[in-house]
Amino acid sequence: MRLILIGSPGAGKGTLAAEIEAKYPVVHISTGDIFRENVKHETPLGRKAQHYLETGQLVPDDIVIAMMEDRLIEPDCAGGFVLDGFPRTVHQAEVLEKMLERHGLHLDAVVLLDVREDIVVKRLSGRRMCRCCGAIYNVEFRPSAAGDRCEKCGGELYQRKDDEESVIRNRLKVYNQQTQPVISYYEKKKMLTRLPSPPSGHTLLEGLEQAAGIAE
Repeated sequence: MRLILIGSPGAGKGTLAAEIEAKYPVVHISTGDIFRENVKHETPLGRKAQHYLETGQLVPDDIVIAMMEDRLIEPDCAGGFVLDGFPRTVHQAEVLEKMLERHGLHLDAVVLLDVREDIVVKRLSGRRMCRCCGAIYNVEFRPSAAGDRCEKCGGELYQRKDDEESVIRNRLKVYNQQTQPVISYYEKKKMLTRLPSPPSGHTLLEGLEQAAGIAE
């Protein structure tokens, strides 16, 4: 299974990808995780990406593509993958298509998660991360039982700079301006599946399996 998940920051791409990874033998590849790993280890690509991440701008294509290509050639991707946050531009989509063609691979679906902007801002601005173990909480939807400390390790919880409301709104503005062409690109290819919020009692994965006809 090879999928692309498209949606604004906070739309639920990471949640859906984790559900897919838990059920199917695929690898969840998040550009956010790749960015943070490169920044954390101060790689040359990570240093280039850091400024853009901290100001809520999209990281330039050449940096994103180089990071993604390094990840896609790793052995664990051979059984399939779910791309979360890539491609974000038409150029990235075209480059990805050529990458896959070179290896005789194809995409099974491109899934768009539609979520209102006010919900996204609420989700992201309330997110808190542990400085020690990286556990993630939300002050409204999933608060820590230990208050402003991590309930797992006792570490300090903090708000990442890119989760501040002003940065979030800028990220959404950039997303709307630059990612809409990618949606149109896959619509024209008749590859796009729109996934609304699932009914109460259902998971995002159940909605995806029904909408895209994906099953074990």
